Amino acid sequence: MVNLEWYRTFKEVYENGTLTKASIALYSSQPGVSVHLNALEAYIGKKLFERTSRKMIPTEDGKFLYEYIIESLNKLEIAEQHFKRTTQETNPSINIGMCSEMFQLIIEPEIPKLDFDLVARFGAHTDLIKDLNNGILDLVITPKKQNDKKSLVEYVPFSKERIILIAGNKTDTTEIKKHIEANNLNSLEAELLKNSWYSSSNEMEHFRRFWFENFNKKPSFKPNYILPNITSIIRCLSNENGLALVPGFLCQKEISNKEINLVWEGKVKTENTLYFASRTDLKYKKELEVLRNIFTAKMK
Repeated sequence: MVNLEWYRTFKEVYENGTLTKASIALYSSQPGVSVHLNALEAYIGKKLFERTSRKMIPTEDGKFLYEYIIESLNKLEIAEQHFKRTTQETNPSINIGMCSEMFQLIIEPEIPKLDFDLVARFGAHTDLIKDLNNGILDLVITPKKQNDKKSLVEYVPFSKERIILIAGNKTDTTEIKKHIEANNLNSLEAELLKNSWYSSSNEMEHFRRFWFENFNKKPSFKPNYILPNITSIIRCLSNENGLALVPGFLCQKEISNKEINLVWEGKVKTENTLYFASRTDLKYKKELEVLRNIFTAKMK
């Protein structure tokens, strides 16, 4: 199904002649305008503009489409102005991307207090950064920094997440702690393998990294239970048996409530630097700063 915003974008590019001027008229980013225009061309199967270094020149198909839709679009815009003030005038909208666990812990409780609109997206960090580069997202919380000199994305470090070994409070960790205290890593590894393990598909990299940095080898086993996210792991472990490697800040409440136990922080610290990744051409910098302050305050 065609998206009405694609037609709005097409109209502004047609009337303004450049992607830059169209993005200003739409309160959008230039990459976002390109995404909409490319999507419309792909949908109808026609090339709508000849792209030059200075101007977007409509093709015959582009001219025909413009004449066909312009009257309807103008009527829609008049109706919008008559019945409702535009969202751009009253409520700025920020599009953010991060892991679902971080959203639930950090942002979700603060949403009723925000005085701007918010659209959240979850997914792999590489996909979220791609959407950020394309102007679809405004802010991404990521542990991975991509070095691309041509990109308009800037990365600002704001916190660290440390991967820790946790256990459900019904897990007997007596032997495990004994080997940790004795610094007997071979016996510790053997004891750990006797337990049931939990992990999530998007955290396997952290799992392997913790194992390699502390035992100087790749893990020789597959977790028994691979769940959708870390929140599910923590719920399954609470007041039960089993082990998992997770970012510590995600389970502080459960550790305080003694639903799960902190077993080991590792002989070698396994840490990830967390970055605010945002576009340098973002219009709503005030709203972005509000979100940054929420994260900074809660992750000290």
